[in-house]
Amino acid sequence: MKQSEYLRYDATALADLVRRGEVSSREVCEAAVERATQVNGTLNAICYPQFSEALGQNFPGQAVFAGVPLLLKDLAQEQAGHPCTYGSRGLKRNVAPQDSEFVRRARNGGLVFLGRTATPEFGLKAVTESELWGPTRNPWNTELTPGGSSGGSGAAVAAGIVPMAGANDGGGSIRIPAAYNGLFGLKPSRGRISVGPFMGEAWTGASTDHVVSRTVRDSAAMLDVLSGPAPGDPFAIPSPASAYADLMQKSPGSLRIGVFTSSPYNTEVAPECVAAVEETARVLENLGHKVEYAAPEFDGMALARCYLALYFGEVSALMAKAKEQFGASDRDFELDTRLIGMLGQTMPLSEYVRRRQQWNEFARALGAFFGSYDLYLSPTTGQLPAVIGELETPPHLKLAARLMLKLNAGKLVHRSGQVDQMALESLARTPFTQLANLTGTPAMSVPMHWTSGGLPVGVQFGARHGAEAVLLQLAAQLEEANPWFSNYEKLEDAF
Repeated sequence: MKQSEYLRYDATALADLVRRGEVSSREVCEAAVERATQVNGTLNAICYPQFSEALGQNFPGQAVFAGVPLLLKDLAQEQAGHPCTYGSRGLKRNVAPQDSEFVRRARNGGLVFLGRTATPEFGLKAVTESELWGPTRNPWNTELTPGGSSGGSGAAVAAGIVPMAGANDGGGSIRIPAAYNGLFGLKPSRGRISVGPFMGEAWTGASTDHVVSRTVRDSAAMLDVLSGPAPGDPFAIPSPASAYADLMQKSPGSLRIGVFTSSPYNTEVAPECVAAVEETARVLENLGHKVEYAAPEFDGMALARCYLALYFGEVSALMAKAKEQFGASDRDFELDTRLIGMLGQTMPLSEYVRRRQQWNEFARALGAFFGSYDLYLSPTTGQLPAVIGELETPPHLKLAARLMLKLNAGKLVHRSGQVDQMALESLARTPFTQLANLTGTPAMSVPMHWTSGGLPVGVQFGARHGAEAVLLQLAAQLEEANPWFSNYEKLEDAF
């Protein structure tokens, strides 16, 4: 299979070719490896290649994605016998004894694992730049970030290495790279996809796995492959009436959609991100949907504080695990990570619990909103992609962080109100995505707009819990009205 031919197909079409015997799974993987070899030196999207292993596999038969190559994210999508580093030197010895549910189900779906994609340390940032793997670059402009934390996956899919790649989303990490790389990215509802067997609820239920893809139908079919509870999961949510791959082909009907473009944190939103929403709203009206300005009513800064509490606690817990199980030391973690971990260790337990309980307030506010609207529409991100290295901690702040770590002054930070400022600085570029994580509701980024300079800009839709089908139906409708697949042709000869 020629590389030029490979780049024209999504995962669904490639699997169909394999099932019909027109190409072999090895030929498909050879084309993927050829593309990876061509572009990864520039993008640094793949941190752990498994090319030889992938070429040695064959997946005949009628599996949904028979013989299609997939990249796994180097965070939580554990594969037996292979390292899963979470982008950290402290977890380089983390080799899973068995497959995660994501990997097991993907393999049963016929997918061939081509390797793992880069992520920032612990998946903590909306840029993919770690000391372990180095910076990953955006294929639309290699001076820019592809976003994070699934930035390696986003760059790999946009550049055509694979038609879709594993991703997960604890604060926007599927939707942000989708927006920055011109891809479709759906974050499913809490409980839709099992995170077992190593966890019951990832990030206390804020995080979930799925993929970033070039087409809506690939994401829908992959949701069918991955969905459902596993033994020991804390709960199961109702299954859809039929397969998502079938449901997405149906009309969503006339939807009531509330639109907002103001940041919940009162931070600046780039004009291009606002323009993308306004342009999408016009398309929606032409499709017969009822669109008006409306937003869920909740305390944005309270949501930021609650998210940061989760952030601090999860980092400190993962650092402790790395030290206990793999003998890691403080030197094995990046400075920013160590500072966040200290804030987690010094946060009073009662405060953490109170902030976790406050998630209920955001869920109730969103529930009230969905009493009047079927979906909300907002920018996916508040800003366009940052330049590589732009968000690195300045030297004077690194010095202050080292002093704080030395003095163990975390309690002072918690009491001084500086956490509010930290929240704003941390989340200002991506203020729209955390609501869906804390409420456990599904949300998606759709590549509806390109800037005059040729950068993709995503828009976000959110729905009530369990309503992935409505999101997929609308996404398919938008994909037909405003086809984005042809845009990827611009990247074929860019490397």
